[in-house]
Amino acid sequence: MGSHPPSSRTALEPLATLDPAALAGLPPSSPLTVRAAALSGHLLYLGTGGGKLLLFSLHDEEAASPDFLRLLPIGATLPVSAIIPLPSVARILVLAQGILLLADPLLSRPVRRLGSLRNVSAVAAHATADPSSPSCSVAVAVGKKLLRVDLELRDGDELDVQTREIAAPVDDVKALAWVGDSVFVATAMGYSLFSSGDGQGVDIFTVPESSDQPRVKPLSGGEEVMLLVDNVGVVVGTFGQPVGSSLVFNTTPHCIAEVFPYVVVAGDSKVDVYRRRNGAHLQTIPFARSGPGVLIVASDDDGRGKELLVIATAYKRNYLACQVFCYRKVSAVEQIKASLRRKNYKEAISLLEEFETDGEISKDMISFVHAQLGFLLFFDLRFEDAVNHFLLSETLQPSEIFPFIMRDPNRWSDLVPRKRYWGLHPPPKPLEEVIDDGLVTIQQALFLKKAGVDTVVDEDFLSNPPSRADLLELAIRNIIRFLCASRMKNLSFPEMEGVDTLLMYLYRALDLVDDMEKLASSQNSCIVDELESLLDDSGHLRTLAFLYGSKGMCSKALAIWRVLARNYGAGLWKDLSENGSDEISIDKKSSEGIAAIEASKILKTSSDEELILEHLGWIADIDQELAIAVLTSDMRGKQLSPEKVIASVDSEKVVIHQRYLQWLIEDQSCDDSHYHTSYALLLAQSAMKAVHMEAKYGGKDDKEIDSDVQFIYSLRDRLQLFLQASDLYDPEEVLDVIAESELWLEKAILYRKMGQENIVLQILALKLEDSEAAEQYCAEIGRDDAYIQLLGLYLDPQNGKEPMFTAAVRLLHNHGKSLDPLQVLEVLLLHQY
Repeated sequence: MGSHPPSSRTALEPLATLDPAALAGLPPSSPLTVRAAALSGHLLYLGTGGGKLLLFSLHDEEAASPDFLRLLPIGATLPVSAIIPLPSVARILVLAQGILLLADPLLSRPVRRLGSLRNVSAVAAHATADPSSPSCSVAVAVGKKLLRVDLELRDGDELDVQTREIAAPVDDVKALAWVGDSVFVATAMGYSLFSSGDGQGVDIFTVPESSDQPRVKPLSGGEEVMLLVDNVGVVVGTFGQPVGSSLVFNTTPHCIAEVFPYVVVAGDSKVDVYRRRNGAHLQTIPFARSGPGVLIVASDDDGRGKELLVIATAYKRNYLACQVFCYRKVSAVEQIKASLRRKNYKEAISLLEEFETDGEISKDMISFVHAQLGFLLFFDLRFEDAVNHFLLSETLQPSEIFPFIMRDPNRWSDLVPRKRYWGLHPPPKPLEEVIDDGLVTIQQALFLKKAGVDTVVDEDFLSNPPSRADLLELAIRNIIRFLCASRMKNLSFPEMEGVDTLLMYLYRALDLVDDMEKLASSQNSCIVDELESLLDDSGHLRTLAFLYGSKGMCSKALAIWRVLARNYGAGLWKDLSENGSDEISIDKKSSEGIAAIEASKILKTSSDEELILEHLGWIADIDQELAIAVLTSDMRGKQLSPEKVIASVDSEKVVIHQRYLQWLIEDQSCDDSHYHTSYALLLAQSAMKAVHMEAKYGGKDDKEIDSDVQFIYSLRDRLQLFLQASDLYDPEEVLDVIAESELWLEKAILYRKMGQENIVLQILALKLEDSEAAEQYCAEIGRDDAYIQLLGLYLDPQNGKEPMFTAAVRLLHNHGKSLDPLQVLEVLLLHQY
């Protein structure tokens, strides 16, 4: 056997070489010419041109010599042309000189003839669906007849043989194949198929007269057959319809075998290996010709030996002994491993995809290979590709990446699994060391390249060497991508802690502030002890505050927000203002507001009264609305003590006092008269300011009035509504506050609460001059004397005012019929009318 040509792919590897004649003890004067070969499990059958059957036992172990078991002569004038193992009936079917012979699997007994058939041109066995069945069938071409022979194993190792015709006469049959219910027939004219049940036939296609010997080969799976037309293998289904793509061979095959997922064809002086799915040529095994003859290839299509291939040389020249070469399919894993050893990553990925498609590699091994590829690419500084493969691996644990980020020993060292990959890459180590070693390798490769020596270093790196800083940033960004994806997996709690904490380390390394704060403020598994010094020293206080807050460390978080708010209001922005920035005031207000907002989020859910009141003041200084939201939050389990709240709020923060008391009374249904009175007093004081502001801005359009002024205007309405609705406040205290003011309607409400009817009527009729309201109030009193009293006020307003005749006439018109005429006359006479 000649040496293999350089190839990047080895699908079949040599297992053993045997000299049949020497192993069988035959003298050199009696050379063997192999005409047929067959594999059945670990047994190899060879048929010779001199009418001999030889049996050998093969071993899976590499370099183990096959064992010769037996030689069985069948007749010197009976050259063997085909050997078909029939394991279901414990027989070997032999086609020799046109007759069919049966032998036992160990060739321990003389052969027996199968029937009286002569001039058999082709034979094919039907694959048995049930391997435990003690029967099988074969199709036989005898002259123009196509026969079906059914064999059944009986007790005593006897065979029951039944023969019947399948179809109409068929001329010049060259080859047969039986797949499913269809018997495929190859003739010099073309290919056809017949039903093994009813004999119905159909032509598949014809071939040119100049075509070489037709051949038909059943393929594994039991549903496809390859029909050979010169150097093209047409794959058809059980009904003769083409399926998939055809295989185009480099030469016209003399013999075809299959070692799934490969098709192996033998030519004049070489054996070629093709991928069955797409016809890609993978490997060539050359043989030096020593005379006329052909190469024979055989495999076990239905047994344990389907991983093996036998190549027999049938060359005859100068009594040179023929040889048989045993090959073994290289496993998917070994082929991928070989590519990775050569750092041919593109080929390894292609192989992985190919074997995954063919079902030649398990799901776990696919994940293993992706992980192995990732580590190799990582150490070759191809970080993006490496992480892409890490993400494709379902078995790679995130903790396997931790050593790239943090030097051992560390908190997570025990989590890192001691997986044994293929020993193709060094153990993981910190990124800086990986990059430094990689850069040294690139420099060495550049030197070798100048010396004319090829290297496996990426050509892109050689033509444009990267900088250490760029590589470090690229590596960190891609590890970040991997850790972010890992967060979506169902990890153990310690591993989740490692992922989040180290992710924060990497964010900080690239100063990705937004990402840091997003992680810290969301639900996370970061370990505070590992990060607080790091974040504090680097000045990432906002991130640290978010982290404290997410871990329930509210006091520490609030302390930071308070410091940040103070800094925003003092030194930090003082420095900026010296630079003349036009956006200082806007940014200052915005940044202070952010600090207050984040602090208020924490306080809204806290029930720690002392903590809330401690930080309420500075929040209120920045935004009173936030302070109100903190005090009135319904997100806490236990509400605050109103007494302590009111005592702690700055008395100058009137709006906070008002809004808090309003919430306490209206939303919390507080019935404490003290708080009702306090609320009424605050509203009254604000209403008095509203009157003052109304006088000040009365001549202006509403659009010109500041929003704060507009807010004050609404207070009178709120005061009036509250004074009318509540019965729990002290009206006298409120009257004391507004006694000197012009809040006459409010005074009327208060006097009414106190039962001072005459004063109420005076206010309504004389101060407010609201006749309708005055009459309505009389109706509410329900006594006629109230109307008489109102009539007297209209006729004698006093204080120098003119009598209100119109109002008096209106009153008499509306209610005169119900009044006592004498009382009306007395009032009129009293006032001299």
